[in-house]
Amino acid sequence: MSPVEVITFGCRLNAYESDIIRRAAAGAGLTNAVIVNTCAVTAEAERQARQAIRRARREHPDARIIVTGCAATLAPERYAALGEVDLVLDNEAKLRAESYALEAPTDTLSRPLPNPPLPGLDPGITGEGRVGAMREGGDDSAVAPRARAYLQVQQGCDHRCTFCIIPYARGRSRSVPQGAIVEEARLLVEGGVREIVLTGVDLTAYGADLPGSPSLGQMVRHLLAAVPALTRLRLSSLDPSELDEPLWALLGAEPRLMPHLHFSLQAGDDLILKRMKRRHSRAQAIAAARRARALRPEVAIGADLIAGFPTESEAMFQRSLDLVQECGIAFLHVFPYSAREGTPASRMPQLDSHLIRERAARLREAGAASLGAELNSRIGSRSQVLIERPGLGRSEFYAAVECDIALPVGAVQEMRLVAARGRTLVGATAP
Repeated sequence: MSPVEVITFGCRLNAYESDIIRRAAAGAGLTNAVIVNTCAVTAEAERQARQAIRRARREHPDARIIVTGCAATLAPERYAALGEVDLVLDNEAKLRAESYALEAPTDTLSRPLPNPPLPGLDPGITGEGRVGAMREGGDDSAVAPRARAYLQVQQGCDHRCTFCIIPYARGRSRSVPQGAIVEEARLLVEGGVREIVLTGVDLTAYGADLPGSPSLGQMVRHLLAAVPALTRLRLSSLDPSELDEPLWALLGAEPRLMPHLHFSLQAGDDLILKRMKRRHSRAQAIAAARRARALRPEVAIGADLIAGFPTESEAMFQRSLDLVQECGIAFLHVFPYSAREGTPASRMPQLDSHLIRERAARLREAGAASLGAELNSRIGSRSQVLIERPGLGRSEFYAAVECDIALPVGAVQEMRLVAARGRTLVGATAP
């Protein structure tokens, strides 16, 4: 067993913070421990976290089990009551080295603050955050070469979508100053990182709380100008109605900004969007996808959609299903609706769980078909592929690319895309 093992659930931000956790734990001298960084987006994410906690105790009976993250911040007593758990930390405490001091009492319960501060900037990690566990061992992950890194630029959210519990765990929107972002990006590039992914809870809210209120696009433009050695920059989830004009201009003119946009859509029916308290309409979502393709024809679109939101009729669901094709969503993340206690949506008329699962399956089928069409359309084209691990890289437009040539992690190689294989493309060295 590694001295400290971190098991991560949820989003890219959690994945980013898991690297800070590992470094903080190492700085405190913690050994023989498993740290579970939980997610609260869905009941399934919490169920998987509890499974991971029980499995960690079975596999490591003498280890210290520490639970943190959004689920632990929202319901610390629930996790403290689990017999396998030695310590519960909230989203602020998990980033401090002193929280992992070996002399800390084993029943310590760190209480969440109403608006916890931003974590100190620290290098991100490779790999996708997701609902499902990502394990990170201590020593190996510290020295492994990294092609991509996450860089947190924003935290928290001022909006209250009716289905979402995360603002209660993450606090209000706060932005990292541009100077600190540039400094961290330079360190990452000097360390060999070729692609940086900017991440946050509500990324398009960036800058509203900073002096001068720089927009996300203005910050991205400043970052690219200040760090010319940065090869590739990618953005995480965006609200389709809140992309500012400087960001649109960069998408059309800046080759280092990757042609890949991931929109937080959630639904394709306007009444459901209103009941969700989303900020965009169906028409705005479609317009954003069309504008992106007009500016950058090679762009690929990703999106989040929720299946089975309360009151969703078959006709309403069909509009979400149709949106996959209308927006050309190649990289679709589907979330079966999960009622979160304390949210307005949890008090709305709920759909049958079997119906929710059935609709989620239909959305995933549509997403798989759209991805297949996207990958097939790329066959015969050329791509600059970033090697993320031996034999596997990532195109500018986000698709995974298999290759059978020996290239070091972090290399960027032009390839001809010769075939599609499942969810990946196959690349050959371009002549």
